[in-house]
Amino acid sequence: MSLINVSNLSFCYDGSYDNIFTNVSFQIDTDWKLGFCGRNGRGKTTFLKLLMGLYEYNGTISASVDFEYFPFNISDNSLNTIDIIMEIATDAEQWQILREIALLDVSEDVLYRPFLTLSNGEQTKILLAGLFLRPNSFLLIDEPTNHLDMAGRETVSNYLNSKSGFILVSHDRAFLDDCIDHILSINKANIEIQSGNFSSWYYNKQMQDGFEQAENDRLRKDIKRLETASRQASQWADRAESSKMGKGANADRKKGNYGKGSKEYKAEKSRKMQVRRKNFENRQQTAIDEKSGLLKNVEEAESLKIHPLKYHTSNLLYLENVAISYGNKEILNNLSFSIQQNDRVALLGGNGSGKSSIIKLLCGENIHHTGTVNIGSRLVISYVPQDSSFLTGGLSEYAEQYGIDESLFKAILRKLDFSRVQFEKDMKNFSAGQRKKSFARPQPLRASTYIHLG
Repeated sequence: MSLINVSNLSFCYDGSYDNIFTNVSFQIDTDWKLGFCGRNGRGKTTFLKLLMGLYEYNGTISASVDFEYFPFNISDNSLNTIDIIMEIATDAEQWQILREIALLDVSEDVLYRPFLTLSNGEQTKILLAGLFLRPNSFLLIDEPTNHLDMAGRETVSNYLNSKSGFILVSHDRAFLDDCIDHILSINKANIEIQSGNFSSWYYNKQMQDGFEQAENDRLRKDIKRLETASRQASQWADRAESSKMGKGANADRKKGNYGKGSKEYKAEKSRKMQVRRKNFENRQQTAIDEKSGLLKNVEEAESLKIHPLKYHTSNLLYLENVAISYGNKEILNNLSFSIQQNDRVALLGGNGSGKSSIIKLLCGENIHHTGTVNIGSRLVISYVPQDSSFLTGGLSEYAEQYGIDESLFKAILRKLDFSRVQFEKDMKNFSAGQRKKSFARPQPLRASTYIHLG
């Protein structure tokens, strides 16, 4: 067991005035199966890259392990898969490789096929196997479920549960629950680490949020009550103050009259009411200060509806007896379906079954196929890819390039948890989730069919 120590970490991107991290300090045990959660743009991927030493930062990060980042950058994906694994884990034995891929439900014959011919899910499993075969490595696993079907997610979660020593970034709550024992959360106002899985952390967060909401409501009522009491005490004291001085007050003193109606009595009463007013104000300020420390980590989501333009007929597209093949290998056949306006269609299937090929075929790519593909005339199909890492440039330029209303575009992004400062950044500095939102959301504003692959 050893520790990864993060001390007074501060970081912001070049040209940006908002810090991603400010004086952050915590420790991570290298034996943990650590889940890493937080909303898009909070700095999850950035932190992993800081651990890898890819950016300059203020503060210190110390560790006795080697950090390995997933997805691993392949130099030549035309190589056979076995060569790719040996490139990642140079000292791995044949039996170790076979053991790892068996745990990931990958057949041995995959090792002797070019890596680029593997499905995205198979590539994910191979890269994970290779990285876990590297000695003294602590894995930084960034969104491994992007290319996995439901069966693949279960297989990989079981695989990760049998390992230790990794940080796992994922928005899949069930996936996190199945394979982690600690969680690191980047909240709106702080960073916290808890023992347990995502569900236990989320339960604790809901309980804390509920307690803070109740306290906030109580303090809000107290502040209003104290404000009213202070105002009333001040008004009474002012009236008493105006009537306590003058000849009548001196006459009362000479006569030794200190009764309830005397000026001396009113003066003392005024003094006490001023003290009470000051006490009310102090208590009110204390309640305001206490209230200001609440609800800083409560996450909010605005409602959002996007209404694409209507197409002139109800029939959008249909496929009839379609078969798709790569070389001599046919990956699907006898595929027939149609899509009507307002349909929401889920395309299910195992890795390598042809889901991506169907989407690419509908988007007009040159996919070898037989059968009938009929797409409505002048129908605009929007496509959201799994990988949006190629996006660069500013949001304004992006909107102009695709003929999108910039004001509406940015208004929608605001509802998707974009801060205004994000609008000035280059999209290459967005998180993966922010890039996906930027890519995904504007296109339906001018399209009749929305295809999301991911």
